[in-house]
Amino acid sequence: MAAPKPKPGDPIADLVESLLGELGEDPDRPGLKTTPDRVSRALRELTDGYGVKPEDVIADAVFDQDYDEMVVVKDINFYSLCEHHMLPFFGQIHVGYLPKGKVVGLSKIPRLVEIFSRRLQIQEQLTRQVAEALNAALEPRGVGVVAEARHLCMEMRGVEAPGGRMITSCMLGTFRRDPRTRAEFLDLVHRPD
Repeated sequence: MAAPKPKPGDPIADLVESLLGELGEDPDRPGLKTTPDRVSRALRELTDGYGVKPEDVIADAVFDQDYDEMVVVKDINFYSLCEHHMLPFFGQIHVGYLPKGKVVGLSKIPRLVEIFSRRLQIQEQLTRQVAEALNAALEPRGVGVVAEARHLCMEMRGVEAPGGRMITSCMLGTFRRDPRTRAEFLDLVHRPD
């Protein structure tokens, strides 16, 4: 998704220019002169998931299919901004579902991840949003989502603990009720390539 170009008098660019001054910088120095516009474009791009409805992305790619074994798409890279500090968190999401008469086009699962990751939020919410959107679109027997991410709000500030990963999961339907289904999904996700 391409970010729209800022308009003259762009409020985000104006705020960034003020912020630079508050930080003790000179917004007019050569290295910072175009920074407010670049930051505005970057923020609009990094949060352009608000303008996209998941059901619109999936709608034309749901197919009737007599397939009832687990479908897993793993190692989907994502980048997001935490809603607490607006610092990046990034990693991989693994998605699985058990179809009940319908499957979704392969590219739509990473697209769902992209839509939700381009909103200010927390990892727990991102994990649940992906699972619930897929569940609503397909009405499968179950959905499982696991997200693994590094958080720069923890690595760069506060505790300053580099390298730690946060892992979250959301299990719906059979993935929640049946320990064997959940175990099969987690085994497939963590199986080495």
